[in-house]
Amino acid sequence: MSTAPAVSIDLPAFWRDPYPALKELRENAPIAFVPELGATLFTRRDDIYVYEKMIEVFSSHQPQGLMNTLMGHNLMRKDGAAHQAERAAIFPSISPKTVRTHWTEMFQAHADRILADVAPKGAVDLFKEIALPISGECLKSLTGLTNITCHDMDAWSQGMIDGIANYVGDPAVAARCNTATAGIDAAIDDMVPVLRKTPDYSLLGVMLHTDLPMESIRANVKLAISGGQNEPRDVIAGAVWALLTHPEQKRRVLAGEVTWLQVFEEYARWMAPIGMSPRRVAKRYAIGDIVLEPEDRVFFMFGAANRDEAHFADADVFDVGRDTQKSIAFGAGPHYCAGAFASRAMVADVALPTIFARLRDLELDESAGPAQFGGWAFRGPLNMPVRWTV
Repeated sequence: MSTAPAVSIDLPAFWRDPYPALKELRENAPIAFVPELGATLFTRRDDIYVYEKMIEVFSSHQPQGLMNTLMGHNLMRKDGAAHQAERAAIFPSISPKTVRTHWTEMFQAHADRILADVAPKGAVDLFKEIALPISGECLKSLTGLTNITCHDMDAWSQGMIDGIANYVGDPAVAARCNTATAGIDAAIDDMVPVLRKTPDYSLLGVMLHTDLPMESIRANVKLAISGGQNEPRDVIAGAVWALLTHPEQKRRVLAGEVTWLQVFEEYARWMAPIGMSPRRVAKRYAIGDIVLEPEDRVFFMFGAANRDEAHFADADVFDVGRDTQKSIAFGAGPHYCAGAFASRAMVADVALPTIFARLRDLELDESAGPAQFGGWAFRGPLNMPVRWTV
């Protein structure tokens, strides 16, 4: 068992706002065992940047991990050649060239249609009626599961991310995750004959024309849904909220002084939608006086790393003009997010500029209550009431 200093946290408070506890850990116990999570947390950016690349010690291969047992053995939970082979298999679907020449135009069509339907209303929950369907419709196209609804996509994504973050073992959460994965398997079964006959650039369409076994194809589609829905959804809604609550930042963006990509990168640093990445200790390893034993569980806390004062001045402040080069919102090693290019296109090139262009005088609707946020392994808004001039 890890000999890192033990530090207890209040789990409900950590879910509501993890940043105060993460700051305390980063300053006083940057490598700490948290008994409530049964894991050793790494909270400094430089430690994570170095150790995430040491796959011989900090392995993504976790046969008994929640993601493997609930979703199947996907590329995120493989290392070395096995990981690279599956990453190469999906690359034609999500390469920068494919994103630029194929997906961005399709993403724009989805956003235009959704906002055209919403614009006459004058007020909605932006999280549920704009961010969720934009992310969901884009991900339907990207995965190849065009036979489902965006709300299916969102519910299944949430079911899986709740399941793989269910470190307290709540059986109801596990059951919802199992329902989600069964739904995805059924949708895949429906689309396989269609995409075998008529290949396209979707993840399913591309993988079906490789030598990947079907269990790997299923697992990787589930992986894409577990991250590809909630993270863009949360960044779209969260970045809108950040700009509306920081009017000078919004003015700079709308005046063209900074780009929408800078907004995306700074929000992903400031409110990392993926707050943590788990690893399994593959062999005994010492870091100073701290000894980690085989099978110990380690959490690399991206949300803490991206507010590390050693690299980000006034790290708790949202600043669209900030240099975000040291951000590791998408990871730092061989498991750097494969969908990063698609995510940037969906949010920075399409969703954010289109929302602000189509919804005139957009503002938070305080009469409908405040926007709320939650989560630490995955963090984002829970609602986002807004209104605009029709």
